[in-house]
Amino acid sequence: MTDNSSSSYLRRLGTWDAAAIVIGGVIGGGIFRSASSVAESTSSGAQLLTLWVIGGLLTLAGVLCYAELGARRPHAGGIYIYLREAFGQLPAFLFGWCMALINYPGSVAAVATTFADYFCAAVGLPLQWVKPVAAGAIMFIVGVNFFGIRAGARMQNLFTVLKLGAIVVLVVTGLVLARGHLGLALEPDTSHPAAPWAFLGALLPVLFTYGGFHYLNDLAGEVKEPQRTLPRALGLGMAGVVVCYVLVNLAYLAGLGHAGLAASHAPAADLMRRLFGESGAKLIAVGIACSTFGYCSIAIAGGARVLQTMGADGMFFRAVGRIEPHARAPQVALAVLGGWAIVLVLSGSFNQLLNYTTVGEWLFHAFGIATLFWYRRRFANEPSPYRVPLYPVLPLVFVVTVLGVIAATTVGSPGDAGISLLLVLMGAPVYFVWRAWQGRRAV
Repeated sequence: MTDNSSSSYLRRLGTWDAAAIVIGGVIGGGIFRSASSVAESTSSGAQLLTLWVIGGLLTLAGVLCYAELGARRPHAGGIYIYLREAFGQLPAFLFGWCMALINYPGSVAAVATTFADYFCAAVGLPLQWVKPVAAGAIMFIVGVNFFGIRAGARMQNLFTVLKLGAIVVLVVTGLVLARGHLGLALEPDTSHPAAPWAFLGALLPVLFTYGGFHYLNDLAGEVKEPQRTLPRALGLGMAGVVVCYVLVNLAYLAGLGHAGLAASHAPAADLMRRLFGESGAKLIAVGIACSTFGYCSIAIAGGARVLQTMGADGMFFRAVGRIEPHARAPQVALAVLGGWAIVLVLSGSFNQLLNYTTVGEWLFHAFGIATLFWYRRRFANEPSPYRVPLYPVLPLVFVVTVLGVIAATTVGSPGDAGISLLLVLMGAPVYFVWRAWQGRRAV
């Protein structure tokens, strides 16, 4: 348990701060851009909305499981901690190898570049400014988080409000464009038939857009009264995200139609442009910039806590495991994660990394939820401040469905899925080499 010593974190995050982390960690840039790729795999607006509802309910099931895990082990590190206790150091290291060293910085690099794209478009900067602006944004976020979680939370709360404002604008615009024929948005799209297997495969981009709810568990060591606050913030935050996503997709369908959404590369901008012209597209560009900036802030803060926990465990360089005693922040881990993300931004090599780790990310979510069965059996007589409802149905549904979606994705895109799994397995020899090197240093 985190204590008040100078080498530990302080619990400074309240319920609203924690819920804002859930909302901000999930809503990044995906809902403003990737809805069209989901539409390409469906043949009607009704199918599209069904996918988003299914994905939301499945993610809610996972969130409730994470709420119990977080209440049982309210420490920084999240999934890394659960895997280490339930399955041992190797699975935990593989998670850290794939997520903290590849997926987290890759996500930050990708979303920071998206932020820079929209920021430059909004203020009229040329394209050659995109990479410097993205790198500057990462440096600024790391600098703010150097002062501790309280400073980062204040920044995050502001950007959560701004991104919710952008969503409200989108939803109202779509409903205004519908003008009494909202039902047409749900009708079959005969010009865009989709194969049955594509429907299940389309759940992966939906789940990817719903991803990020685990960041609060990464920061659990800094949440006040975590046994009460974590379940409440996870549930409220994720329920709000599901409502936002369904309403935004309904707005896309109402304003663009299913065929228009499937053909659009920037549905949010196209929707705003229909009602407000180019000024509307610029307005939503500002909203997307705020949303993506807020996501980067959470991903950097959460990822740094995983790196710090690995360093403290001896699974990474010991210096990374240090917590700065005044700010109670993992400053070395923040610098390492931010620096690596900046390298990826400047090299432009993050897109494939992100594609290759999506399958691995959700595979670790499935294994993370599976640790709940171990905790329930191992600590059967230990009272838990929160227990997931409908156990074992909800964790089983989550694990089985996610594994099914991964299998469907492997069939549809064997190259990306295979490389994703290979990247995970490549961590095994690294683990054994690292342990051997650490053993020699200890002699």
